[in-house]
Amino acid sequence: MTDPVIVASGQTYERAFIKNWIELGLTVCPKTRHTLAHTNLIPNYTVKALIANWCELNNVKLPVPVKSVHPSTETRADLSGLETQVKKLVEDLNSDSIDTQREATGQLRLLAKHNMDNRIVISNCGAITLLVNLLRSTDLKIQENAVTALLNLSINDNNKTAIANAEAIEPLIYVLETGSHEAKENSAATLFSLSVIEENKVRIGRSGAIGPLVDLLGNGTPRGKKDAATALFNLSIFHENKARIVAAGAVKHLVELMDPAAGMVDKAVAVLANLATIPEGRNAIGQQGGIPVLVEVVELGSARGKENAAAALLQLCTNSNRFCNNVLQEGAVPPLVALSQNGTPRAKEKVHIFFWGVLGLKAKIS
Repeated sequence: MTDPVIVASGQTYERAFIKNWIELGLTVCPKTRHTLAHTNLIPNYTVKALIANWCELNNVKLPVPVKSVHPSTETRADLSGLETQVKKLVEDLNSDSIDTQREATGQLRLLAKHNMDNRIVISNCGAITLLVNLLRSTDLKIQENAVTALLNLSINDNNKTAIANAEAIEPLIYVLETGSHEAKENSAATLFSLSVIEENKVRIGRSGAIGPLVDLLGNGTPRGKKDAATALFNLSIFHENKARIVAAGAVKHLVELMDPAAGMVDKAVAVLANLATIPEGRNAIGQQGGIPVLVEVVELGSARGKENAAAALLQLCTNSNRFCNNVLQEGAVPPLVALSQNGTPRAKEKVHIFFWGVLGLKAKIS
């Protein structure tokens, strides 16, 4: 950095680059993903002094601040042409012709797939509300195009908020329940994308989306199951959603998906690790035969899978002597010892707590 500035979230960025970010219409903090209360850039004199001091101590000439890069005339002309094209497509979304709506949603779907400028222009032209309305279209192709366009648009963080504010969550649930296989997959993926924003985790959880996501987890295509598991993982980060996910029957499907043949072990065990932090989750894992498969993941899984499986087993053992006995009976100690030597730092921490906290406590009780 040569010209550090503070934005409303309290994060510090190089002036030229955060200025370009804001000029593109992006009003969320790149690091925290929270909406900026204002777009004022306040010089960070402390960091600037640290940089100058470092340069002086290391005999480095203080670099000249990077100048803000403004779009060229050619780029502005390209954007103008794009806006004209998008405005026509947005008008066509209101057409009474099914064929015209199909063509317009298909074109917007493709445009939104390719780059950030397209996504910003499509949003600025008012497409999001109309696309949300078309999620309830009786024409499956229009519905599929609309949900995929929204998924592509949601890559832009501002659009995540705009889509949620356009009351998209209930129509997305409708697509989960009624759409084609591809539409269901993309609806689940859109809900995952929206749930990156913290307040959307709450809105989605309270909207009734978890039941249909769990149904897709159990009965969807392989890709649909992965999209559902990813969305449920993100939603399970918010504590209130954990009980809803357990009550909807997710644990049974997650345990089944820990079969390596399903290719979803890491996704499934990550969700189970979150659910194991509540009593209902631990009981469901015990009742649905989750303990043997968790022990198997500790022994044979990927580094991330072992880490999450150890975290889940720790929760089970810390809170229930019965579950702790079950874990030990499944032969968990040898793979846990191996993990304590070769695992990730988080996995080693969990195993350390397991041995000294859980087993130490058991020894005292015995």
